[in-house]
Amino acid sequence: MDPNIVGESAAVITSGLWTVSSLFFTSAGRRIGSLSVNAYRTIIAIGFIVIAHLILLGTILPAANAAQWFWMGASGVVGLGIGDGGLFAAYVTIGPRRSVLIMALSPIFASLGAYFMLGEVVSELGIVGIALTLAGVVVVILEEEKRTGEVPVSTKLKSYGILFALIGAVGQGIGLVFSKKGIDLVPNATLNPLSATLMRLILGALSVWVVLLLAGRLPELHNALKDREGIGHTVAGALIGPFLGITLSMVAVTYTETGVAQTLMSLMPVLIIPTVWIRYKQRTSSRGILGAAIAVFGVAILFLV
Repeated sequence: MDPNIVGESAAVITSGLWTVSSLFFTSAGRRIGSLSVNAYRTIIAIGFIVIAHLILLGTILPAANAAQWFWMGASGVVGLGIGDGGLFAAYVTIGPRRSVLIMALSPIFASLGAYFMLGEVVSELGIVGIALTLAGVVVVILEEEKRTGEVPVSTKLKSYGILFALIGAVGQGIGLVFSKKGIDLVPNATLNPLSATLMRLILGALSVWVVLLLAGRLPELHNALKDREGIGHTVAGALIGPFLGITLSMVAVTYTETGVAQTLMSLMPVLIIPTVWIRYKQRTSSRGILGAAIAVFGVAILFLV
């Protein structure tokens, strides 16, 4: 099978997994706080991946050199620590639909970072596909709140939420570039996607916990454990998102260009439409459906490049 098809398919599946996990993390964040969710979901995901790594690859920790650990660690800190921290704060502040719409900007940062750091250049047809996909997402973003059934938020809260989501978009886009560099650092010795995921999560989790401990948030983390429903949603989200989703995102970035992978992994604004319709009874208008159709057409072009 064409490696690009493998990478692009993994990226689309990743979007679906992250869409579902966003609902679990939103529910968990509203009960135990976004900081607790980000802290515990990384630890839980590491547990899942260590078990999978031991069963499938025969070792608990990846066999990697210091440079690979550095770049994968930087990816974890920027993408999971800073990027996902901003995203989870946005989930709680302005909700999952609004948050993932703004996160659709992450391919721009990924493409720019990949161009300057990795020398990756997307073909002209690929640029058309990315542009169409993002255009469709923008159309969805312009959907009016009164048509979606979402609870309106104040201008101040919306501003904070948009800022948090933008931090998430930059973090995830640049973090993916760091991952690509770490995965391909050693010629003819590409990191296994499961190993790459574990390395990202270990350093990402370490950065999150160090910051929370220095900030004196240990009591908040301890109290969060008393909320069984909140922790249950965090476990479910960690299994679907950081474990399965991030692993497939590493498959995507291994086999296709960083900008293309990030674009396909940014389909959450489209996929969130039927998801919140089913889960929260939030409907979309013909404009939202048109935006989704444009984005899907852009994705189809990317698969043909």
